[in-house]
Formats: sequence, C-alpha cells, structure tokens
Amino acid sequence: MTAWYGVPPPVRHIDTAGWLRIIRRLLPMAVLTYGGLMLLVVLRLVEAPLRGPVRPLTPWITRWVCRGNLWLMGMAYGVRGRPMAARGAQVANHAGWLDIFTLNACQTIYFVAKSEVARWPGIGWLARATGTVFIARDPRQARAQQALFEDRLRWGHRMLFFPEGTSTDARRVLPFKSTLFAGFYSHGLDHVMQIQPVTVIYRAPPGRDPRLYGWWGDMAFGPHFLATLSEPRQGRVEVVFHDPVAVDAFASRKELAAHCEAVIRAELAAALGISAVDEAAEAGAVSSSPARMP
Repeated sequence: MTAWYGVPPPVRHIDTAGWLRIIRRLLPMAVLTYGGLMLLVVLRLVEAPLRGPVRPLTPWITRWVCRGNLWLMGMAYGVRGRPMAARGAQVANHAGWLDIFTLNACQTIYFVAKSEVARWPGIGWLARATGTVFIARDPRQARAQQALFEDRLRWGHRMLFFPEGTSTDARRVLPFKSTLFAGFYSHGLDHVMQIQPVTVIYRAPPGRDPRLYGWWGDMAFGPHFLATLSEPRQGRVEVVFHDPVAVDAFASRKELAAHCEAVIRAELAAALGISAVDEAAEAGAVSSSPARMP
C-alpha cells in the first residue's frame, strides 16, 4: 500500500534531565495503564455474562486511563463539540500513537485497526482488551469483516476509522480512502447510520518543531515515545467533533469520504494557519513504505 512519506525531523538526543523526566512520567503511566487494564479484565468477567457484547461499564475505565495518561504526560487537552449520540461511526485524521489516548479520553469509542496491531507486544493486548475491531487487508475476508461491523453497530458500539490509512506529521490530512466507507452502504445501514467527522489538532510547545507529535514513515515507536516523554514542556491537543451526517445523504462512498475529508482538512488548516497551497508544498515525496494505523 502506498503511503505518504515526508522527511522526518532529526532524532532528538535525550540528555540526563530528559531521562529523569521519562522515568517520572513513565512509571505512573505504566501503573495507571496496566492497573486499569487489570480492573477492566476483572469487570469484564462480570459484565460479559450479564450484558454480553454490550459494555456499559468497562469503556469508562479506558476513558479515564487515557485521560489520566495525558495529564501525567503534562499534555493540555481541550474538546469542542460533542460526540454523536445517534447510531453510527466516526472518522478522524491520524497523527500517530497519541491519537489513541486523545480520542479515548473524551468518549466511548472502539477503534478499527489493521490485524497486525493485535500481535504488537503490549499494545496488541491493550487493543484487544478495549474492544478494538481488527481488519485484514484480504479481500477473501471482506464479507466476514462486514458482518462483524454490522454486529458491532447493532450492539451500539461507536467505531472510529482512520481513512487516511497511515499516520502523518500532524500538520496535514492525506486523501481519504473511500474503501473503508463501503461497509456503510450495505444491508440498509445507509438508511440508519450517521458518520461524524472528527479533527484532532496537535500544537507543539513554543520553540519546538511543529511536527513534534507526528509519527510516520519509518519512525520507530520506542524512540518516538521516549523522546515525547522527555520533553521539558508538553504542548496541547484539541479534539473537534463536527456535525454528523446521514450516510444516505450521499449517493456513494466516494462522496461521503470526500465530504468528511474536506471538513477535517479545513478545520486542521484553519487551526494551524496552513493554507491548502502550503500543505501541498510540505507534503514531500510519496513512497511505498507500509501504511501505519493503530
């Protein structure tokens, strides 16, 4: 799969003070994350026999763990608008691994991720426990995956997709792949579903590279994660919930994808003061590196 591949910033050297900040932030984050996971698993043992696939309690643990981790990192956090109340799904721009904390912190949501994520050490376990939907890039599994999406929607699960198919430097929106929208037009779902565009806006602390929170291309997770925690001062992230739209208001998945992309792109560009011309100039080269999505 072809993915945007801009030039990454130089690798940041972590000095002694930076390592001390990492330890000060990472230890409580680990306790909160895995302590919350253990509590989630225990509650799920009670919740599952009583409510089956419906999860009335455990998503609140995920929500407060993610909100707590942003606080422990020192990241300022804001929300505009409200998560949709109707049955449907959300689509958002994708900057990197921080999106998982950011989008979970303000709502009950279930991510849609590539199947490889389920096998990632540590992260895969967390993703499975919190109800992530895994998809494989295999046409032979398309029908089974569509049935899974429909089941999750009927259970009242709100799913979130990253239609760009890869992460970015947090300063652009890549073209949305309309393939992910195809499932909304089957078995009458288009007549009952709504889609809500969501814009995630990261602002680096003053004096730092504005791409600080982006994670893309061949960047390794570990060094990027540690470098982020080593920052003496963190920036700010804002989640903007746009008005949901009815799926059947658009004649095709391509029109729906184009609408969501335009709404998110306009919000991000306005927030960061980037014109469409500037964004295109910054886009860099395109390579065939594997697309990345959580």
